[in-house]
Amino acid sequence: MRILGIDPGLQTTGFGVVDMEGHALRYVASGTISTRSVVQGELPARLKVLYDGIGEIVARYKPDAAAVEIVFVNVNPQSTLLLGQARGACLTALVTHALPVAEYTALQMKQAVAGHGRAAKAQVQEMVRRLLSLPGVPGSDAADALGIAITHAHVGSSMARIGQAAVLTRSTSGMYRKGRTR
Repeated sequence: MRILGIDPGLQTTGFGVVDMEGHALRYVASGTISTRSVVQGELPARLKVLYDGIGEIVARYKPDAAAVEIVFVNVNPQSTLLLGQARGACLTALVTHALPVAEYTALQMKQAVAGHGRAAKAQVQEMVRRLLSLPGVPGSDAADALGIAITHAHVGSSMARIGQAAVLTRSTSGMYRKGRTR
């Protein structure tokens, strides 16, 4: 199975492709899609660069599945909204190409790759290098994307079995800062 991992960002989106053969992982490719050449105020143009870039990666590497990092809420709401739009462009490109998409938080990825959820960027980069037997440490965006792909390889099938065994419902009690509102 070939897995494409995506670490979305408005200026730089990381991608990583790994093959999973049984329990063994093999590095295929990684890199970034940059929107820095587009004028900063041109949000639609930047989103198109991300959408087209993901499409090119899917066409080139032909993954069987994709995994995307879930955006966390920043202190700055405007940054969160912009990052969410970048993530949306990536997700749209993936589903346009009929790929099944899994989503993982940074905490889940760090636990799967480094063994604990508070791992630093450098620890994630080093563990990705070791897990994939890379000759050098990948850049931080590419390492996060490879980490998301590794996470899906490790836990994706287990999560799919759990999802089939039980109907999962979303609780709204934890969605608000001070509990439920009426």
